[in-house]
Amino acid sequence: MPTDDTAPPPAEPAARDATAPPRAVPLLVGLAAAVVVVAGLRSFSATIGPAVLALVLVLVVHPVEPWLRRRGVYGWVSTLVVLVVLYALVLGMAAALGWSVVRLALLLPRYTNRYYELQGQALDLLNRLGVGQSQITQVVASIDPSRFVGWAQSVLEQLVAAATAFTFLLFLLFFLALDAAVFPKLLAQASWWRPRMVGALTAFAAGTRRYLLVATVFGVVVAVIDIGILYWLAVPLPLVWGLLAFLTNYIANVGFFLGLVPPALLALLDSGPRDALLVVVLYTVVNVTIQGLLQPKIVGNAVGLSATLTFLSVIFWGWALGSLGAILAVPLSLLVRTVLVDADPSARWLLPLVSGNPRGVRRQGVRLGRTGAVGATVAPPPGSETPPPPPPPEDREE
Repeated sequence: MPTDDTAPPPAEPAARDATAPPRAVPLLVGLAAAVVVVAGLRSFSATIGPAVLALVLVLVVHPVEPWLRRRGVYGWVSTLVVLVVLYALVLGMAAALGWSVVRLALLLPRYTNRYYELQGQALDLLNRLGVGQSQITQVVASIDPSRFVGWAQSVLEQLVAAATAFTFLLFLLFFLALDAAVFPKLLAQASWWRPRMVGALTAFAAGTRRYLLVATVFGVVVAVIDIGILYWLAVPLPLVWGLLAFLTNYIANVGFFLGLVPPALLALLDSGPRDALLVVVLYTVVNVTIQGLLQPKIVGNAVGLSATLTFLSVIFWGWALGSLGAILAVPLSLLVRTVLVDADPSARWLLPLVSGNPRGVRRQGVRLGRTGAVGATVAPPPGSETPPPPPPPEDREE
């Protein structure tokens, strides 16, 4: 076959600027900055944790104010109602946690003799299975029942020490509720300059509310069923373990195990292995049916995080911010995704990878175009002043 000798040669790749830094340098700088940020988060976890909790609570309760305004309740009255709802939630949960810890601390010393009885039975079983006596002695010496009582007492002391953080949370809720009254107007004005960021933040707030609403509803259902199971088995403190099941429902993937172990151990101490096994089996059936099958279908892809990222986020935020970080892991990860991925057009390719869904961009409602995210245009609320004129082209996002 004749060849065309006149065809132009293939284009040579553009030569890289010799003075430009290696491509790995920005990556290393970004990783170093991330390490510094994480170290700062961990150092100030006692302040950042309550601050994030206050922000999430205000996001959840804030729709009450526009709902009141649509019914003719304006001004300080609507803000006062929001504050009352916020404080009722926080104070009610704090009172329930304090009551639970006190009840548990008073109950555990009663099971010291029962613990030693079960320990002796376990030693006899291990001897029959051929486990060496020296190994058994070493394991038993490392388990001291007084540690459980000390653990409950230390939790009580930590609750007393957390009074300062709780006071900080109450004050922060007050100021955030005041700012939330005018925040829609500020957001509408900011959308002129940063439509993508405003659209991403709006989608973050809506996704966080939906996630927390569904998690709360399913947490209540699971807690009620667990309380019924524990009452039927006569396990002590069923209300305490129901509250624990409700709270651990917010901890994605691993919350079930955290809510299962304490009542199963107490059933073992109180009634024996049969009731402990029943607690494990019935809890597992409830968890698989409700949290494993029903909840994901209703939540759908609203969270926008893959299963692996959700699990890792619980581990990471729990390590960085403590127990509050584990409970708020999903909202925190959604906030990071909003700032680093949703609001950045150059990072749009990461959306399917982060969400674990090939069509995650469409289903998450964050389809970003040249003018920003879908729904990024934030209309000013009724009665608000007209937004300022558009900024110069050089100041706006392209």
